[in-house]
Amino acid sequence: MHSGHNTLRQAASSMGSAQARVLSSFAANPLLTRTPNLREGDEASFRRILRDYFLTTFDCYESLFECLANDQAYYIKPITLRHPLIFYFGHTATFFVNKLLLTRMISERINQRFESMFAVGVDEMSWDDLNEAHYQWPTPAEVKAYRDKVRTLVVNLIETAPLQMPVDWNNPWWAIIMGVEHERIHLETSSVLIRQHKLQYVKSSSNWQAAQESATAPTNELISVAAGTVRLAKDKQDPYYGWDNEYGLHESDISEFKAAKFLVSNQEFLAFVEAGGYLNLHNWEEEGKGWLAFTKAQHPTFWVKKTNGWYLRLMTEEVPMCWDWPAEVNYHEAKAFCNWKKSETGMNVRLPTEDEWYRLYDVSGLHNIGESAANANLHLDHFASSCPVNKFAQGDFYDVIGNVWQWTETPIYPFEGFEVHSIYDDFTTPTFDERHNLIKGGSWISCGNETLRSSRYAFRRHFFQHAGFRYVVSGDVKPLPSSHYETDKLLSEYAEFHYGNEYFGVPNFSKALAELAIKTLGDKPKHKALDLGCASGRATFELARAFDFVTGIDFSARFIGQGVQLANSETLRYTLTDEGELVSYKSRSLNDLGLNEYKHKVEFFQGDACNLKPQFTGYDLILAANLIDRLYSPAKFLTSIHERLNLGGVLMLTSPYTWLTEHTPREEWIGGFKKDGESFTTLDGLQAHLGKHFRLIKGPQEVPFVIRETKRKFQHTLSEVTFWERIS
Repeated sequence: MHSGHNTLRQAASSMGSAQARVLSSFAANPLLTRTPNLREGDEASFRRILRDYFLTTFDCYESLFECLANDQAYYIKPITLRHPLIFYFGHTATFFVNKLLLTRMISERINQRFESMFAVGVDEMSWDDLNEAHYQWPTPAEVKAYRDKVRTLVVNLIETAPLQMPVDWNNPWWAIIMGVEHERIHLETSSVLIRQHKLQYVKSSSNWQAAQESATAPTNELISVAAGTVRLAKDKQDPYYGWDNEYGLHESDISEFKAAKFLVSNQEFLAFVEAGGYLNLHNWEEEGKGWLAFTKAQHPTFWVKKTNGWYLRLMTEEVPMCWDWPAEVNYHEAKAFCNWKKSETGMNVRLPTEDEWYRLYDVSGLHNIGESAANANLHLDHFASSCPVNKFAQGDFYDVIGNVWQWTETPIYPFEGFEVHSIYDDFTTPTFDERHNLIKGGSWISCGNETLRSSRYAFRRHFFQHAGFRYVVSGDVKPLPSSHYETDKLLSEYAEFHYGNEYFGVPNFSKALAELAIKTLGDKPKHKALDLGCASGRATFELARAFDFVTGIDFSARFIGQGVQLANSETLRYTLTDEGELVSYKSRSLNDLGLNEYKHKVEFFQGDACNLKPQFTGYDLILAANLIDRLYSPAKFLTSIHERLNLGGVLMLTSPYTWLTEHTPREEWIGGFKKDGESFTTLDGLQAHLGKHFRLIKGPQEVPFVIRETKRKFQHTLSEVTFWERIS
């Protein structure tokens, strides 16, 4: 056992029973704690239940990493699109700290470096930094020691922090439950990465034992599903935790259709492989053809062809092929199989839609999993692998829930009434791009929120989860509401603010700031610039007119997405409120703004201005536009920002100095109050915090900006601009 986990079993011996029991085999009782009902019981029972939920999850996640054979396994990437596993070992713990800071349940970090390094980078979004040259990963033992500190912190909060019942979306305690559910998601995604590791990097664990059952695969058949109505209406009073995309209202009338009784087994999928399914491109969608050309795949990823026949790769071993287990594939493979089946049978075979899956759930008489062992290969109640497709009957069907996730035809989209949570604004919004398809039903390792009917998870179509599919025979898929036009009010306003029209003769603010910066620097070097708090990114592009390279960083992935979209030569489309429910439609491209030739000099990342990753340094200019009065600790930012600038480099600050406690705690304001009986302005505070390393070289001066809210309502604001040269 590697050094990072030498203490796991010793730790178990000193834990309470709720902690220690999770280190026993997960296929045995007692069952892994279910997602709690947040509106049951009194304060004392809630604290006890949440403590148990946190600890069993935290320990279960750590035990998963016992499946790694050596320290090297932490640092070799299983796949190029994800970080190495050392990142995920630390990521779920830093998530707690970063979210608890945002809700102000805590006021100090545990390890600033870890909470920056492990914060972002779990999907192949354009702002994820997967460049290994930027990271000096800690040892597994160091991350384990950090996790121990987080464990102590969270348990102490659960036991002693002020608690106002009930705990719901707006309660600061939501961050704790969010952290637990987040770790349960990564329990699954990390297990997939372990499964994609080379065998030399993994080993068997008594806690993670695969199913032993396998026999002849059943012959699939189609069963009719009567027409009916699907309704989802999760609101903020729902007793169970939910992610942002679950809330809102959705209703749909579903026509009668037929669905496969079983998930597609490895045996059923073999017919597609032997028919040349991976060679006949006519069965593949355009995106799937691109994946096929890139990977040169000839069979499912987890199938292994040996001289003595087919084997199946499980999480830590290869076993002779289990033909009656579900075929685990990505969306492209599932879709190609359906197209092949359609051509073979003449029936309109396709993947189910999300709504058709809900209909299957309803007609199968299912309900959210309770405390007893599930009649499904779900929640780690039975095995640490999938199992035969005819083991768990649910009504007339098998595995409507559990065994493996099921791909659907439906790209994820927002329900009516969707809104993001203020402390996790990028859980779903980056996936509203029609490139992420919903998976439904959960797998053998899915637990917590993942097991609920209301849960909605989506992945890139070429990604692998523990996912397979069933097919349906039905009419064509109804088109979904377009997600091309951004309709979120704030994002639309910022799109217009950055890239839209000028109003009342006031020049575009971002462009004006970039021009002022370039003019002020004069003959100074212009190699690298940092646009910190870049929002939608207009100033990032404008600075690239003069600089060799410009980095845009913002805390919000939602804003970054607009800059990334433009940098990828896509058109930014958004709606603007005119009056009431009336909107107008706008579109902008870099070509429209004369910026297309500079896009190759621009990159965007998600980051915290008060806790930047170490690689963001060596700049000739840092622009922090309208940022300091939105930071949780502007003093911390100001006293360390010199480390990011070259000597002689320039810091450009702009702000209307709108200090609000909702953004910055009162004790963190750097100005805008009385001090020793006299007015102490923000400029006074800037001079006090920057004086050691900077000198003021220009300003203050005022630069106006206008934000359009509706056709007849605008904000007109003056931002004070100062330039500071680094002198030491």
